[in-house]
Order: sequence, then C-alpha cells, then structure tokens
Amino acid sequence: MAVPKRKMSRSNTRHRRAQWKAATPQLVPVTIEGIVHQVPQRLVKAYERGLLRPGDVRAARHADR
Repeated sequence: MAVPKRKMSRSNTRHRRAQWKAATPQLVPVTIEGIVHQVPQRLVKAYERGLLRPGDVRAARHADR
C-alpha cells in the first residue's frame, strides 16, 4: 500500500477531493413480463431473477449497499 512521505495540506486535500465526480449508472434495456425497462447494468441479473421489481425505487437504492 502506498504511504505518503509528507503530510498533505488541508487545502490540497480538499482541492483533490473536489475533483472527484460521481458518474450516473449506465442504463440497459431489460424485458420483464413483456415490458421493456431501463435498469442499471449492475442490477440486470437481480431484475431477471425477480429479486427486484421495476418501479420499486427503494429496493434499487438499497441494493447497491
């Protein structure tokens, strides 16, 4: 594991952290019960197996935790 030689200033730390951007999940079309839904790519198998239902927003938010 990389270990810094010197302490990084608070200003530099905050500037570095401010550059990080979250990306929106890539949506993929999935057919469930004859209806095409756009779902995040990482949750496709869960939707196909019936573990998640389309339109159930709370389940999708907590599935990635």
